[in-house]
Amino acid sequence: MKKEYDFSKGVRGRFYSPAKISTTIRLDDDILLYLKKLAGIKKIKYQTLLNNILRDYMQKTAH
Repeated sequence: MKKEYDFSKGVRGRFYSPAKISTTIRLDDDILLYLKKLAGIKKIKYQTLLNNILRDYMQKTAH
């Protein structure tokens, strides 16, 4: 091993992927239909869209 390494061009979090946890939630029909329709338009999975919406809300409301 080298004594020192150059990480000056490294990208923080490049290979980080948050752990996924399987869970069950109950959503109203209209909410689920809206999420699936919007996800189809954006060409992403509706679970990913829901995660993005919730993460955005968390960041906006964090103290």
